[in-house]
Amino acid sequence: KDVQSKFWATYKRVSNEYDDDFLERANDDMAIILTFAGLFSAVNSTFIVGMQPNPADTTNFLMLQLIKIVAEGPNAVNDINGLSSSTGYPSSTVWMQTLAYASLSFSVLAAFGAVMGKQW
Repeated sequence: KDVQSKFWATYKRVSNEYDDDFLERANDDMAIILTFAGLFSAVNSTFIVGMQPNPADTTNFLMLQLIKIVAEGPNAVNDINGLSSSTGYPSSTVWMQTLAYASLSFSVLAAFGAVMGKQW
């Protein structure tokens, strides 16, 4: 009986050391993943913002039309065909934005997984 008690005491000590080492490494890995996912999300968000159309172009065009109406009177011909429509984007731009948003989604999902892993 003494041999079995010694065996289980040794087993418990060794398994606790192994488990503690494993959890420490996993926690460090999750911290690294969380850091890189956060940095990647920030950079990706910057690219997404940079790909957005400039709303100032539409605003400037409409302001110019208002100035023409004030200067020429209410009967002035208003040609608003120069406004860009929301569906007039090239397919390459739509694909790039789709990939950027998908990449951002996966990055946020990875950060969420890392947070859940650290809390578990």
